[in-house]
Amino acid sequence: MRQPLAKRVVAEALGTFFLLAAVVGSGIMAERLANGNIALALLANTEATGAALIALIISFAPLSGAHFNPVVTLSFALRHDLLWREAAVYLPAQVAGGIGGVVAANLMFGLPAVFLAQHSRAGMAQLFSEFIATLGLVSVILGAGRSTVAVVAVAVGAYISAAYWFTASTSFANPAVTVARCLSDTFAGIRPADAPGFIVAQLAGAIAATVLFRWLMPAEYNKP
Repeated sequence: MRQPLAKRVVAEALGTFFLLAAVVGSGIMAERLANGNIALALLANTEATGAALIALIISFAPLSGAHFNPVVTLSFALRHDLLWREAAVYLPAQVAGGIGGVVAANLMFGLPAVFLAQHSRAGMAQLFSEFIATLGLVSVILGAGRSTVAVVAVAVGAYISAAYWFTASTSFANPAVTVARCLSDTFAGIRPADAPGFIVAQLAGAIAATVLFRWLMPAEYNKP
């Protein structure tokens, strides 16, 4: 049964809140415990993020579809699986939820609620990484979307866990995540000046994946 829009929007905000709390909180914990071993810190951050994604998608998919990501919402709107007026409400809810999750993570570890990140993530390699990461993420979601929610959850969690390691940017692949991670000068942070380029690359990757899967799976676009 399709939930009322208000409930879906709250679910998107809440899910994105917990996603960012997991991403940033695990990054802070990993950095503190890894004793300077960046690879170990990234591994811990990866495991926590992938596990959180699986749990959150399974929990929230029946409520809102568990997008937690503006480019996923954009892709669904382009596919006519979500009305544009509904997408317009999902997007700010995701960004607000993400910011709330970062604030919560900062406070849980005794840090200022908001302090701008200084972690530089500049250059064409980083931007290309975000394009590839988002192209892959949306492709996985669209490809696995014909299966059960549990399969989609595992596929997305596994892909993001892998993309943390095979992309130079550690796979943000999410504009709401990008904006929110500007507000924590910790392991998972991104300098605000680098965020716009990431977001443009993410949008390009999502649109490319949506167009590609319109050709790969044309039957999905001929639904009554």
